[in-house]
Formats: sequence, C-alpha cells, structure tokens
Amino acid sequence: MTKTFEENLEELRGIVRKLEGGETSLEESIVIYERGALLVKQCEDFLEAAEMKLTELGRDR
Repeated sequence: MTKTFEENLEELRGIVRKLEGGETSLEESIVIYERGALLVKQCEDFLEAAEMKLTELGRDR
C-alpha cells in the first residue's frame, strides 16, 4: 500500500529527529539517512504530480 504525502512527511520528520538526537550508531544513521533520502524523493514526486494537476486544472478554466 502506498503511503500518503502526509505519512511520508511524518516518517521523514521522525528520521530527522532520530538523526539530530545523535543516539544512533554510524551504521544505523546511514540506513536511516538512506530511508530519508527515499522519502524526500517520494515527497518531491507527490508535489510534482500535484503541481502538474493544478496546472492542468488552471488550463481548463
């Protein structure tokens, strides 16, 4: 099941909190960072799709 933009953003915020907390090992930090990078890409894709849809809706007027 695909997560919503909001769910991805919330998970990303949790990752940022973990990394800023400084209580993870280097290896865990790398894994968490990689997950965060994937979430950023997914959020960017969501936003790009939303922007395209809004642009299309604006043309329909």
